[in-house]
Amino acid sequence: MQPRLDFYTASPEALKAMLALEAAVSRLPLEKSLIELVKLRASQINGCAFCVDMHSVDALKQGETERRLFAVAVWRESPFFTPRERAALAWTEALTRLAETQAPDADYEQLAGQFSPSECVDLTMAISTINSWNRLAVGFRKLPQA
Repeated sequence: MQPRLDFYTASPEALKAMLALEAAVSRLPLEKSLIELVKLRASQINGCAFCVDMHSVDALKQGETERRLFAVAVWRESPFFTPRERAALAWTEALTRLAETQAPDADYEQLAGQFSPSECVDLTMAISTINSWNRLAVGFRKLPQA
């Protein structure tokens, strides 16, 4: 697979806005480890090799275990995740697959049982942002470094 274009240089103003959004999301008061799991799961669903690689590496640097990272793809069948992480991963899947799921009430109820209203919005912003990055990276074929 060959990269199609460098979206950073093709539209610096658009990427400046994306980077500002990413910076804002990084300052939200959610656990950094949780955000990395969410970014990894959305990137897996979207087939974004660049983002899966980046967020796996970032999670390891923050102390995440390889075992849990390997299990993110099968989190529903894995005993390694807390109820809060499970709620976040379910919400991530629901919003990443929005056309299929319509954000089910059961997933929202699970989310609302683990997160405050402001945390629900913050998590949703993090999910929205990684989905935007995935669309840029997959659409323009951004590849991880070998």
